Amino acid sequence: MGGAVATTAAAGIEMIRSGSNTLAGLPLADRQVSGMAAYRDVYFDGWDLSGDDLGTAAMRHGVIGEKELTNGASPLNDMKPWPAVGSTDFCANIDGANKIAAPGHRAAVERIQADLQRFKADRQLDRVVVLNLASTERKADLAADALQSVDAFERGLDRDDPAISPAMLYAYAAIDAGAPYGNFAPSVAADVKPLADLARDRNVPVAGKDGKTGQTLMKTVIAPALRDRALHVDGWFSTNILGNSDGLALDDPKSLASKVGTKKSVLDSILGYHVEDHIIMIHYYRPRGDDKEAWDNIDLTGFLGQKMQLKLNFLCKDSVLAAPLAIEIARCLGLAQARGEGGVQEQMGIFFKSPQTTGGGEPVHDFFEQQIILDRWLGDK
Repeated sequence: MGGAVATTAAAGIEMIRSGSNTLAGLPLADRQVSGMAAYRDVYFDGWDLSGDDLGTAAMRHGVIGEKELTNGASPLNDMKPWPAVGSTDFCANIDGANKIAAPGHRAAVERIQADLQRFKADRQLDRVVVLNLASTERKADLAADALQSVDAFERGLDRDDPAISPAMLYAYAAIDAGAPYGNFAPSVAADVKPLADLARDRNVPVAGKDGKTGQTLMKTVIAPALRDRALHVDGWFSTNILGNSDGLALDDPKSLASKVGTKKSVLDSILGYHVEDHIIMIHYYRPRGDDKEAWDNIDLTGFLGQKMQLKLNFLCKDSVLAAPLAIEIARCLGLAQARGEGGVQEQMGIFFKSPQTTGGGEPVHDFFEQQIILDRWLGDK
């Protein structure tokens, strides 16, 4: 809750509520969908390993500043995160003192669920949605016994199985409590088999994973056009620099491997062939802060075998792209629950780099196809 994305999302909604912000940058702002929560009716709270109030956290991240905090976003100064579950085994570079004091997995789940119940009661909310906006965890051991079935996962909770990550604990706690769950991080969570099965069996909406914000968004827009114009992609070189806490987390090679995996998954699927020289690099560069920069070089072959290149340079505040998506994911998950639609919400794939699918099938990555699927589900066009 104290991260750059969450504080930016919370600040934006508070400013909308106060009348000091427009709906610019929110992808679904022009939709009138029965049953979907209005932006003014969205409220935030959550967990963080840092105990700083959200105003202090936001100032540290540098996405918003005093101007916003004195112009509608001042409630952030009074919001403090709840103690969180953390593990340096799963996320080596991110730690903090604001931790849940629980003797094991099951007790941690009970604390998470108690926080959700209190939040819903205190705010008098109709629905609570849980979003994973935490730092990227290392890859999970999907062959571990605890991750094979719901029963095995339950036993793993009871014996504090080390294969169960913090992201999985939050996902389980949400689904078990009947709260829709969205995974904005690359970490394995509700997409692991026992939790996907539990969401289906309990009819709880889930969606993920890894929010599709900048560079991958551009890939899913440009690659379909290159395919349809018969321009063969010989190679695609992508590199990023960023200096926020996301970048710090990805400075750990194990967390980086999780992130690169979701970023690489889109290109071959869209083009219909393997791009052998598809290279992705992410570098933590502290002076850049949240001002991310992404470069892409695309080598192409066209008519008569002629070679050409396409070069892209995307400079952005990463959280300004991500925060609106987090808000829309929450609203769509809430709508799915209001409609009685549980399990994996494939129509929300447009929001993610590695969309979760029912049964683990191949997702649709083409941005334009994804938009049509979402529009049909929303039913407002």
